[in-house]
Amino acid sequence: MNKEIPYKIYLEEHEMPKEWYNVRADMKNKPAPILNPATLKPVTVEELSPVFCEELARQELDDTTALFEIPKDIRDFYKMYRPSPLVRAYCLEKKLDTPAHIYYKFEGNNTSGSHKLNSAIAQAYYAKQQGLKGVTTETGAGQWGTALSMACSYFDLDCLVYMVKVSYEQKPFRREVMRTYGANVTPSPSMTTEIGKKINEEFPGTTGSLGCAISEAVEAATSREGYRYVLGSVLSQVLLHQSIIGLETKAALDKYDIKADMIIGCAGGGSNLGGLISPFAGEMLRGEADYEIVAVEPASCPSLTRGRYAYDFCDTGKVCPLAKMYTLGSGFMPSANHAGGLRYHGMSSVVSQLYDDGIISARSVGQTEVFEAAQQFAKVEGILPAPESSHAIRVAIDEALKCKETGEAKNIVFGLTGTGYFDMVAYQKFNDGDMSDYIPTDEELERSLSTLPKVE
Repeated sequence: MNKEIPYKIYLEEHEMPKEWYNVRADMKNKPAPILNPATLKPVTVEELSPVFCEELARQELDDTTALFEIPKDIRDFYKMYRPSPLVRAYCLEKKLDTPAHIYYKFEGNNTSGSHKLNSAIAQAYYAKQQGLKGVTTETGAGQWGTALSMACSYFDLDCLVYMVKVSYEQKPFRREVMRTYGANVTPSPSMTTEIGKKINEEFPGTTGSLGCAISEAVEAATSREGYRYVLGSVLSQVLLHQSIIGLETKAALDKYDIKADMIIGCAGGGSNLGGLISPFAGEMLRGEADYEIVAVEPASCPSLTRGRYAYDFCDTGKVCPLAKMYTLGSGFMPSANHAGGLRYHGMSSVVSQLYDDGIISARSVGQTEVFEAAQQFAKVEGILPAPESSHAIRVAIDEALKCKETGEAKNIVFGLTGTGYFDMVAYQKFNDGDMSDYIPTDEELERSLSTLPKVE
């Protein structure tokens, strides 16, 4: 019998995980190796080290070690905002008149306003341990750039951020938070890198993409002594760090004998989704439990639901390694009207393999219906959610309404990845009725997919 469940489930400090979990260790079908673009052979730690910190390069390629100890300095930093609460959405349940129990893992209770800080502090820590001067990165909606700028400030590292141009213009306040922490923020594609100049020439007037920004950040890192590149999503090392979300979620559920039926996460590059679902997917892979896991992506950038499972460049400039993933093509340019930060052309290799193996499913949703769900959630739960998080809210509401029809009392868990208080331009467009739902045509996607590299 269940114990009496509080409105918010907080773990004690001593219950916070001391190790990250690597779901690849339990995957029978491992994600395909990332390839050196020059040789098309699996990349080595030595080849990755000029771009990534050495320890992060090792974590990236390790698909057998199940648990990685979280260094004490990182655990001490985590205490600032972790463990984060698992909240039961009683008010939303009442409003929907559903028998479902809805829980959300809230990752917005830190200064950066999102889950991104979990990996940012880890990557900054390893850069500091290596004796580097600074790091470079990209950011979409600005959550990752904000988190990394805070982490770099903590460790006295330089931080160079290439921010997708449409977000740079739409989200000036998040940009200014980065600058307040000491980061140098450049709209991408810019005219400060050779790749940026090339992209601007090829796509005049482009508002950018994460693929563009990644290319610029990698060029900036490799052309500066004492700098390395760090990434906020997609990479296996990032999903490893973000596993603390899922580990805490599972520990909180177990504490009160709650069995999740459905786990829902928004999906852009895969960091939040992978972090949330990893321990649950691990149980499924080991045959210990069964869950319905749903990845929710924007209809305007539908890599899982309409992409192709193939090797592709991780960046638009084609300087990064190739990864096998669900992709729309590295040259795919998302519509500028897409308000969220889920603008990456591909999906994490780990998430892609789990999807291809049927461990998880995927759905795409339009941004107007996403903001309708965000507004509904904000009105009754008192948190203004990030546009990214609201993709998961949309499907959680839809599933709760299905339970109303069937009478099932499912336990629905979703990731509330962050707050939307710096996303008010998007909310303004929604409130003014100016938000549109652009969905790429099959012809547009095929043009982009036709440029995929030929890899045997």
